Amino acid sequence: MSEAIDPTAPEASTLSREGLHVVVFGSDGAKGYRVPPGGSLTIGRAGDCDVRIETPSMSRRHFLVRDASPPIVEDLGGRNGTRLNGRTLAAGAPMPTALGSLIEAGGAFFTMQDHPPREFSRQRAEVATDQASRGPGVVVHDPAMRRLHDLVDQIAGSDIPVLLLGETGVGKEVVAEAVHRASARVAGPYVILNCAALPESLLESELFGYEKGAFTGATQSKRGLIEAADGGTLFLDEVGEMPLATQAKLLRVLENGELLRVGGVRALHVDVRFVAATNRDLPAMVVQGTFRKDLYYRLNGITIPIPPLRQRRSEIPQLARLFLARAAAQSGRPAPALPSTVLDVLDRHSWPGNVRELKHVVDRAVALCRGDVLSPENVIVYPDPEMLRGEVAAPASEMPPDLAEPAERTGRLMRLDPDTERRLIVDALEKSGGNQRRASELLGISRRTLINRLDEYGLQRPRKR
Repeated sequence: MSEAIDPTAPEASTLSREGLHVVVFGSDGAKGYRVPPGGSLTIGRAGDCDVRIETPSMSRRHFLVRDASPPIVEDLGGRNGTRLNGRTLAAGAPMPTALGSLIEAGGAFFTMQDHPPREFSRQRAEVATDQASRGPGVVVHDPAMRRLHDLVDQIAGSDIPVLLLGETGVGKEVVAEAVHRASARVAGPYVILNCAALPESLLESELFGYEKGAFTGATQSKRGLIEAADGGTLFLDEVGEMPLATQAKLLRVLENGELLRVGGVRALHVDVRFVAATNRDLPAMVVQGTFRKDLYYRLNGITIPIPPLRQRRSEIPQLARLFLARAAAQSGRPAPALPSTVLDVLDRHSWPGNVRELKHVVDRAVALCRGDVLSPENVIVYPDPEMLRGEVAAPASEMPPDLAEPAERTGRLMRLDPDTERRLIVDALEKSGGNQRRASELLGISRRTLINRLDEYGLQRPRKR
């Protein structure tokens, strides 16, 4: 998965007649600077720079942006470096990039677009920079995440579309909601659509709505999610899964704020701020023809890459405590203590499923805990996702003989060490969806033996899902 926009893609930019603009995001608003056609803008602290940023962390001549196709960003040897979509540029090496790419230099944030920024008043900026608007339960501790949320605060007051990139489970939904909470639209609706959750036949009608008689069963008109988000924010999760036909209709909404219901003949005007997220490589999909190039550029007002959990391990303890408190509250019990031995186990894991995986691990640990303190035995993590493809989570080579063969053939059940037995039993129950008969078959033991082991280890008997 690409961490951010592919800066070397030859189709990275096609500028409109309005030309290339560099946008600076600050606490007093977003200010745009037009790059001379075929020329460049120099950004730095010196008085002779085209764009002057008077902050101590900005070098006198920090970086430049050149009008080209695609646009060029070049670090001029700034002492704090220049980051493009989270990657540090080599000094003096021109780098092709794309519209909407995120540039970070001297503690300031920049992007490029093919039109001037919309009006951004000081009052809207004050709303956008309200730290309390991030919402409850948002953990921001790692330096990279602090910079990310600082950027969210700075861009939230504008209506520029936001494209969030990151691995599955990394927290794109949390950042999307933070954009809405920090914006002047916070009093308006916040609507979420998972584009991968609906078949193509339903996605269009849910997104755009439909008129009475548009199809069989349409006994009355219904407004879609875009209309429901009027005056607020629409979060399009997994936007890379959207069918091409639906992409074409969505483009019209982004371009002129008008939508047409299914079966409708009259265009409706809407005022919606779009935030999209994906774990797919959209530039590659554009090249393959599975994602519209024009829609990609419209959604990509500014790109925010979200680092995976393994790159921000300092947030693991706080996230674990947050999930621990929530899981305990849902179970109607006091939150068990989280000792350093458990935190060590969590810190050693690679977290391929990111924050979502951490939440599931903590939820499971709370369910397994019988006392007031979590123990490492309560924490079940999978070091390799490939292990989940087998009949049981553990590979066949690691399966003890008594669990590798049905009990009817072995005639007895050899005892294992408690940690291994507990792990295999929990894995089998998860694999079987809580079906005890199926779990016992996977383990190669009788259902009665499985029930005895559940009671012995203090594991709740799951209901069949």
